[in-house]
Amino acid sequence: TPSENAQWYFSKYQKAKNAKSFVIDQIEKTNEEIQYLDNLIHQMNTASPRDLQEIREELEEGGYVKKRYTKKQGKKKDLKPVLDSYLSSDGIEILVGKNNKQNEYLTNRLAAKNQLWFHTKDIPGSHVVIRDANPSERTSKEAAMLAAYYSKAKSSSQVPVDYTLIRHVKKPNGSKPGFVIYDNQTTLYVTPNPDDVLRMKKS
Repeated sequence: TPSENAQWYFSKYQKAKNAKSFVIDQIEKTNEEIQYLDNLIHQMNTASPRDLQEIREELEEGGYVKKRYTKKQGKKKDLKPVLDSYLSSDGIEILVGKNNKQNEYLTNRLAAKNQLWFHTKDIPGSHVVIRDANPSERTSKEAAMLAAYYSKAKSSSQVPVDYTLIRHVKKPNGSKPGFVIYDNQTTLYVTPNPDDVLRMKKS
C-alpha cells in the first residue's frame, strides 16, 4: 500500500542517516588515533632508554602491546617521571616532557597555574614549562626554542610555538595520553639551535 511504501522508504532513510553519523564519528576517532600514533613515533625517535621504557608502559596500558612479566615482578611502584631540566640565560628553570607520561605529569600535576606552557602549533612535540610566574622575554624565547627542538619540526626554521598559562590548558575527558586543548595563546616563531640546547642543559 502507499502507507507501507512510505514506511519502507522512511526506514531506509533512518538507516542511512544513522550509518552516516556512525561513519563520521569513526573517521574522527581514526584521525585522533593517527595523530596519537604519529606523536608516539616522534617520541620514540628522540627517546632515551628511560623514555622508551615509559612509552612502552603507556602502550601496555593502552592495550597496544602485551605486558611483559618477569619472575621477580611484584607490585610496581608509582614512580614520578624524570623530566629534562634546562636553565635559561636568566637562570630560570625550564622543564621538558619527552613522552606522554612526562607531558601529563608536567602539565597536569607539577606545573603551577600561573606558569607558562609551550608547545609547537599543530606539530607533534613536547610540553615545556617555565618554572617562574614572570619570566623575561628572553627566557620565553628560549623555552619556545626548546619546544621547537623537541618537536617534529626540529630541523626546520621559523617554527610556530604557542604558549599560554597552565590554567588555560585542559585535558578533555577520555582523551589519549598527552592530549590537551588550550586557549588564550600567543605564537612565537623560533629556529631550534642544538648549541643553545646543549648550553642550557642542567648537569
